[in-house]
Amino acid sequence: MISATNLSRSFDGRPAVEELSFTVPEGALCALLGPNGAGKTTTIRMLLGLIPVSGGSAEVAGVALPASDETGAVLRARVGLLTEAPGFYDRISGRANLELFGGLYGLEDATLRSRIEHWLRRLELWDAREKPFGTWSKGMKQRLALIRAVLHEPRVIFLDEPTSGLDPAGARDVRTLIAGLRAEGRTILLCTHNLSEAEELADLIGVMRRRMLVFGPRAALTAGGSRLEIELAGDAGSLVEGLKALPMVRSCAVSRQVLHLTLDELGRDTPEVVREAVRLGGEILAVRPVATSLEEIYLRAVGEAVA
Repeated sequence: MISATNLSRSFDGRPAVEELSFTVPEGALCALLGPNGAGKTTTIRMLLGLIPVSGGSAEVAGVALPASDETGAVLRARVGLLTEAPGFYDRISGRANLELFGGLYGLEDATLRSRIEHWLRRLELWDAREKPFGTWSKGMKQRLALIRAVLHEPRVIFLDEPTSGLDPAGARDVRTLIAGLRAEGRTILLCTHNLSEAEELADLIGVMRRRMLVFGPRAALTAGGSRLEIELAGDAGSLVEGLKALPMVRSCAVSRQVLHLTLDELGRDTPEVVREAVRLGGEILAVRPVATSLEEIYLRAVGEAVA
């Protein structure tokens, strides 16, 4: 549903995005992570056909990019966009704003009225529908922007920092709405700085800094690693020095009755480490691989790109 192959964009000869390649299948949510200036928003603008590409190609919702004026119009009819700034008219009501944008989408009056009422009620904005948009809270404004993004029932949705600047309750409400859209089978590309948000929502994770540094299923990325915990019935401290002597053990520390180890290769080395722990007198209650956090993956990828 979204694919990019060697997608590139330069401004005045300076690269903003370089040879970016990734694929988001239909119905999946991909979180695109990266520091400020990494090219995330530029990527979205290229995929929407809003700016021309400098190199490479892409396909979004069945439309090949670079797009002509005609196919670009088809693309924008098939996708929805939530920008970081809502971009509504402050002096008219929330409902009037939606009527205006629904008209630009070419929706018939009866269909538009029905969808506006459906979404305003679903997102708990119905009671505020006639109040000027400028009087609304930031969380309410973001919810209205989400309605605009889905009013024409697109199958592909781009979300650029959807919870930026929201209080915890407002951010939670928006995340719940995004999860609901994903559950409906929509394909979503989410740009965010919020790692916990990405961990909660995403099927796929991409970390970029002009180029794609890491990309893959969230579960597979975080499952990898080399850390192991061994919980013992008694004192774990007596085993530390013996386990440190094993050639595959990079580090070994203790916290009460739990040993925290870093191994060369988790799957290969765990059985031998456990056997040695038993030989040294340890009474083992549990052996647990420790998942790699998304923060670790992100910082390592971005740090290596800088180096």
